[in-house]
Amino acid sequence: MVSTLADGPLRAVRDFLKLEASGGLMLVAMAALALVLSNTGASEFYRSVLDLPIEVTAGGAGLAKSLVLFVNDGLMALFFLLVGLEIKREVRDGQLSTRDQALLPAAAAVGGMAIPAVIYYLVVQGNPTLTPGWAIPAATDIAFSLGVMSLLGTRVPASLKIFLTALAIIDDLGAIVIIAIFYTADLSTVSLGVAGGCIIALIVLNRLGVTRLTPFIIIGLILWFAVLKSGVHATLAGVVLAFCIPLEGRNGASMSSPLRDLEHRLHPWVAYAILPIFAFFNAGVDLRGLSADVIFGPLSLGIALGLFVGKQIGVFVIAWGLIRFGICRMPEGATFAQLYGTAILTGIGFTMSLFIGGLAFEGGAHDAEVRIGVLMGSVISALVGYALLRLVSRPYGNSTA
Repeated sequence: MVSTLADGPLRAVRDFLKLEASGGLMLVAMAALALVLSNTGASEFYRSVLDLPIEVTAGGAGLAKSLVLFVNDGLMALFFLLVGLEIKREVRDGQLSTRDQALLPAAAAVGGMAIPAVIYYLVVQGNPTLTPGWAIPAATDIAFSLGVMSLLGTRVPASLKIFLTALAIIDDLGAIVIIAIFYTADLSTVSLGVAGGCIIALIVLNRLGVTRLTPFIIIGLILWFAVLKSGVHATLAGVVLAFCIPLEGRNGASMSSPLRDLEHRLHPWVAYAILPIFAFFNAGVDLRGLSADVIFGPLSLGIALGLFVGKQIGVFVIAWGLIRFGICRMPEGATFAQLYGTAILTGIGFTMSLFIGGLAFEGGAHDAEVRIGVLMGSVISALVGYALLRLVSRPYGNSTA
């Protein structure tokens, strides 16, 4: 069979969807395991694993953190590296490369970030100690949401899966900007200077046409350490590194793309290891003895309502308006009812919401409320979105993504 250059991006989308869908199911399984361990006789063992002290030193410099912080600062930097690679590829050569392709998911993503933040603020207003959590319900978990959608098989047209993927990628970009602007600690000018030197070096490598990944990875590791010490969250180093890796190979060849090569290698590790590990280390919350004041308190309720109510309103209303007034086209083969069901699924904010929650309330403050709110909002969004999509859809014989 003869392949064309156009097959590359299409094949990448199909592979991406398959990995995210199956990885999402593993993520759910690990989150469930964490909840079981946290609420049984194994809870002390589970907590001891999270708090296990780890120290890494080299040449007089080093890091000493608990295992859960190494997961959140280290492994999640690889997740953000993958997100950065996906964003750059989609903008340069994918579903976000033209105005017509990008406008619908981009506008819907903005609405899906703004309305949940407003709802959260309205619920917790009058309590200034809770306002830092406004961004928690603003994110969509791409692995979890696509995992739920995959359970519907061919009932959902491929165009909606691509729409959800593009929206979640833009959502991640918005979360990255939010983290960079609003969730940084006291800054170290020395570390920032080292990080700036690393960024300049990465840009120079890119401009010189270097296509070997090794120099990028070595400088990226130094960048990660410098950013970690600077007060800016270390995961942002992964995004910066991703944006500097060339999309085109030597002499502009698209078939030998360093970016695509790294994305292809990294994606299975993120889908099947890094995100499930993150879920295991962050989803465990001891529900024993929790009062209704905690479960239905303003923080938990603000997050849950932001995810379930805010995301679907923000995404669907914007998408409906753009389609209704002829500015954008409906995803091929989809109906407004299916689009609404997809909007509900965007309320699954699991991974990124938990991550932002950890940044918003440092030191474990409000830890239980954050996790309960994220779990409630994400689970309700998953169940209702799945049920609606199953109700309003029929199998598509030609759905291949």
